[in-house]
Amino acid sequence: MSLVRRAVAEDAEEVLRLRQVMIASVSPDASTDWQTESLPGLRSRLADPDGDFAAFVVDHPDHPDRPDALAALVVGTLEYRIGGPNRPGGLLGYVFSVATDPDARRRGYARACMDALLEWFRERGVGHVMLTASPDAEPLYASMGFTRDATPSMRLYL
Repeated sequence: MSLVRRAVAEDAEEVLRLRQVMIASVSPDASTDWQTESLPGLRSRLADPDGDFAAFVVDHPDHPDRPDALAALVVGTLEYRIGGPNRPGGLLGYVFSVATDPDARRRGYARACMDALLEWFRERGVGHVMLTASPDAEPLYASMGFTRDATPSMRLYL
């Protein structure tokens, strides 16, 4: 039996807690003020098993006093873009919010969650998967077959 399961609406607060763990790893002083506003939308997406959003989690085995605690999290979305030479169907996967509780690291939980998410993408016909890797996480992704993308990326905050 796998430790990994698909997250449900009742996991939303723990999903946000682990997302903050990921955010704090790159921005230690990051605010948590955004979580209250984010919670209803996250619950709604987690409640839709047929949507374009999925989170896979591992329940924390070391917190019997907190049965809702999660040890690890991986979240992904399906995106449609007009097809091209490397993605004729136009569907791609995007991975974000890969996080493991600090006291649950080095147990293979993130890899197991990633495997489940990648299978979810395959089942939906995704042509390729994209993610942004921190230096600490890059060896995990490389071991799973991810390569550096040479395409330049830019962003605009609205």
